[in-house]
Formats: sequence, C-alpha cells, structure tokens
Amino acid sequence: MKVEQIYTGCLAQGAYYIESNGEAAIIDPLRETEPYLAKAKANNVKIKYIFETHFHADFVSGHLDLAKKTGAKIIYGPKAETAYKKHLAKDGEVFKIGKVSITVLHTPGHTPESTTYLLKDEKKKPHSIFTGDTLFIGDVGRPDLAQKSGKLTKEDLAGWLFDSLRKKIMPLPDDVIVYPAHGAGSACGKNMSSETWDTLGNQKKTNYALRANMTKKEFIKEVTEGLMPPPNYFSKNAKLNKTGYESIDTIMKRGVKSLSPRAFELVANEMDALVLDVRDKKDFVKGFIPNSIFIGLDGSFAPWVGALIPDLKQPILIVAPRGRNKETVKRLARVGYDNSIGYLKGGFEAWKKDKREVDKIETISVKTFAKKYSKKINVLDVRKPGEFEAEYVETAQNFALDTINSNMSEISKKKKYYLHCRSGYRSTVAASILKARGFEKLINVQGLFTDISASKIPTTNFVCPTTFKK
Repeated sequence: MKVEQIYTGCLAQGAYYIESNGEAAIIDPLRETEPYLAKAKANNVKIKYIFETHFHADFVSGHLDLAKKTGAKIIYGPKAETAYKKHLAKDGEVFKIGKVSITVLHTPGHTPESTTYLLKDEKKKPHSIFTGDTLFIGDVGRPDLAQKSGKLTKEDLAGWLFDSLRKKIMPLPDDVIVYPAHGAGSACGKNMSSETWDTLGNQKKTNYALRANMTKKEFIKEVTEGLMPPPNYFSKNAKLNKTGYESIDTIMKRGVKSLSPRAFELVANEMDALVLDVRDKKDFVKGFIPNSIFIGLDGSFAPWVGALIPDLKQPILIVAPRGRNKETVKRLARVGYDNSIGYLKGGFEAWKKDKREVDKIETISVKTFAKKYSKKINVLDVRKPGEFEAEYVETAQNFALDTINSNMSEISKKKKYYLHCRSGYRSTVAASILKARGFEKLINVQGLFTDISASKIPTTNFVCPTTFKK
C-alpha cells in the first residue's frame, strides 16, 4: 500500500494518492490532471476511483477531467447532488482498491454532504482518515459556508459537526493518521496548524474542538465565533464543482498565447481585459503597464485573485516573469478564472523596449517611513482586522485588502496615503488597485511590520490575538 499527500502551498491544499496492487484512488484532486496521470503511469496502475470529501469552495476540483481521462468513477458521500454522473455513496459503504479498502463515513457539518474516508490496510486495520474540511490539524472546518437563509444556520451546521466528530471520528483508534484537505493559510478554517497531518490521538489532546469535556453548546459557540467573511469566490467555485466546468486543456490552450506589446495593448482595449502582473513586488513598483493590477505569484496568489477579482469570467491578460506564463494560467484556473486570453511575449522588458507608457508607484523603506512619519500623515494598514488589532501604528486606519473593492469610499483621491502591511506584498497589491482606480497620491512602504514596530514610529501595545480555550 502506498499513501502520498500532494500538498500545494499556494492553496494550502492536500490531495491524496492511494495505491494498492495495481489500482489507485485520488482524493480531492486539484484542477490539473498531469500529476495524477503521471504517478499512475509511472507505477503502472489504473486510477479506479476519485473521492471527493465535499463541494470545495476554495478551489475547482479536477474530478471531471480526471474521470474523463481515466474512466475512474467519481465518488461523493450522501446528500451530494450534482449535474453530472457520479456514484452517490451511502454511509458505511466500502470501496476496494487492490488489497485495501475505503469506508465512507458521512460527517456533515462543514457542509451537509461532507464525508470522511477511512482507509483500512491489507489486514483490515484502520490506517488513516481523509477528513476534507471536517477535521483539520488544530482546527475544524468553518460551519458558515453552506448556511441557507431561513433554512439552515451556521449554528445548525456546527451542531452537526459536533455530532460527526464525536460519533464518527473520535471513536477511531488513536494511531489512525489524520489527513485533512487544508493547512495553515486556508480560509476554510480559522486556527489551522502549519502541520499537514497528525495522529488522531494527538489531535484529541491538542485540538481545541476535540476536548473530551466540551459540551455541544460550547462547541457551537467556539467554532462560530470570530469567523471572517468568506472570500467572494467561494460560492462560485462550489457551484462549478457541483455543475461542471470547461476542460483544463481548453483553458490552457487559450491562455498560453503569446502577444507582442502592440497586440497585447490592442486585445486589452478590445476585450476590456484586466492586465494582471504577477512578477515580484520589487520589480512591479519600479515600472508596470498603466492600470495593471499586481498579484504576485510568489505570495498567496490564487486566494488573492479569488478575493479581489469579482468576475470569474473576466478576460485576463498576463504579465509574468520569464518561463512562468503557463504556471499563471494554471493557477488562475485552479480557482475558476478560466478566461486567460494571452500573455505579454518577452514580458515587461519587451513592453519597455517598445517604448510604451510605463507607470510607477512611489515606494519607500521602513527607515524612510520612520523619518517621514508624523501624526498628520494618513496611514493605511491593509492587514486583516485581527492583525491590526494585535498591534498597529497609532494613527493608522485599517483598510483590509480583502475588502478593498467595497471600502474604497472610505478614502479620498485628494489625500496622500502611506500604505503598509506585514511584509510589503499586500500593500503593493492594494496600491496597484487604488492606482488603477484613480488614486495617485500613494506611497508604498516596503518592509516588515516588525521593523515598523521596532522603529520610533508610535504603535499600540501588542495584544496577543484571540486564542481558543483549552
């Protein structure tokens, strides 16, 4: 038996490859099919099943394309209604993969159809559970994504989750390995560990949501408190996973199309395309195509795209570092942005050589910021509210990047603003968006917030972010 976790850091997502005696199963695959097909081919095995733990909201799964290419059967747990053919498994149903088996454990709570899959080895001993978003390392799935106005509340779902954990998962042996769908950095939970797997026994000792003496009322209160609004694209991705989507091969062919600077500009104007610059933030601020938006590939790229670009069908033109155009198209497609229509051939250097218009964002170091600082200047802190509340520049306004599209009315184009975040990535994203919307008086602070805190700039006393009761 072989069990392999295929972890994708940008989405903090874990897919799984299980193999035994010439057969394989994939759990929660990403949109691109190549990694799974390559593994099966290299090991001379047939992919028999594709198991989905639930309707994912933070990425578009690759189940449909993978099923078409392999003939594998798509498996969902109870209550999963789809617009395409799949096997709707019953609670307790068993599937054979070579000499091992997977048992369906219906664990509603994160969503009504959420299902955990229990892998038993050749000797029928429980080996591991693939929990999806039901149980994370250090946390559980948020119960607010599938609530329905007037029908199903987050409290209802949290109650289901409490029962699922205690009736289906916690009774399993302590040495069972927990393999979740996500780790730290995902918006599907609020207190996830950076670890990507653990034993169930250790989670019973360390995970706040699995406390033995916890009442259902306490659980509901703790898992529903402090939830940030889900990113706008979550409901759209969940719908795609239920109803279907365009083939990844078609999307890649359309997106990986090179355009000269002249053609790039013409297409941008004709298609009303968004120019997305994915280079390093230090390169972007030195020069970029006017009205382009920066979301760097080397940050949390896909989640920020999903949070900041409202329309999944928006035509997108790409400015990427050399050799990373195809990667950009693929990573956009992972979160449902399927309308990439080409990239700038030769990158930004080609744009400059063609003597086309270039824009810049004034950027300063923390040291310079400290020299310029006074209580009269306007400071925008674009970190999340929780980060801001922990410690902030005394005169700063919290202007979270997550909600920038809806909060722009809170600031004025007539004023000058200094923008900062934790590292300079989010402030550069925010500055690019504001610049494209006509805010010209922007100064981007590149540097760490810890350096701001250690400087002479007055900040509030640090308050430890909210932790959960033990």
